[in-house]
Amino acid sequence: MLRGNFHTHTVFCDGANTAQEMAERAMELGFTHLGFSGHMDPDIRMELKEYIAEICRLQEACRGRMDVLRGVELDVLFQPRDEEEAKLLGQMEYLIGSVHFVEAEDGNLFAVDDTFERLSEGCRKYFGGDFYRLSKAYYDLEAQVYDRLHCTFIGHFDLITRFNDDRHYLDESDPRYYGPALEAMEYLVSRDVPFEINCGAFNRGRKAELYPNRFLLKKLKEFGGEILINSDAHHRDLLDGGFDQAVRTALDCGFTHTNFLEHGADGQIVFRQVPLDIV
Repeated sequence: MLRGNFHTHTVFCDGANTAQEMAERAMELGFTHLGFSGHMDPDIRMELKEYIAEICRLQEACRGRMDVLRGVELDVLFQPRDEEEAKLLGQMEYLIGSVHFVEAEDGNLFAVDDTFERLSEGCRKYFGGDFYRLSKAYYDLEAQVYDRLHCTFIGHFDLITRFNDDRHYLDESDPRYYGPALEAMEYLVSRDVPFEINCGAFNRGRKAELYPNRFLLKKLKEFGGEILINSDAHHRDLLDGGFDQAVRTALDCGFTHTNFLEHGADGQIVFRQVPLDIV
């Protein structure tokens, strides 16, 4: 089993457990690495001073037993409220670049993963009810994630399909859907930014597939992309949820290794390849 996770939420944002509880559970599971990645987006804003202080405390408390990393999940549309908040974000050791919102022509934002009703209303109001136009707008933002944020890796690339298993608002085999997705993916690969295989919705029984879906993962491999495998855990009991499925899927799609983040000899964050056939 994989012994690390780099997409972890706590009560500092929308998680169910404290950072201490998540770290304790990670060590119970035999984790060697744990990255915290609280949300900072137009809808959820952590108190960064408290967050940084607690993760720094855990880094010291776990030293020699588990490598704890201080990260954040930034939405592509996030804007710091002031210079102090921007400076605090600069203390993060890694960034997940994600798209949770789409911006309409009038500047209004609406979430793609809150409820289907909110998604559908935004689609009707701003895109004439055309979910393919909406998904293109979503992937146009995805293509900008690295250039805007200089993120360490891409989070849940195809989150726009969050409700698609039940609602079937997009045909994921239709070129109107996957064309813009592949354009964004190929561009991001050209920027040398890895993609996570995100187990979050699969863990919580909300989707039958991981993010990205199998078709997109195969294309990612063809493009020469790199992966990390993350649980996107919002609860301590799901910290390693979906890892076995993710490893099998990655192998089926042609990947031979995943990547871990860790502190290098100089204290900076580096990538380390972890072969999938030994986890």
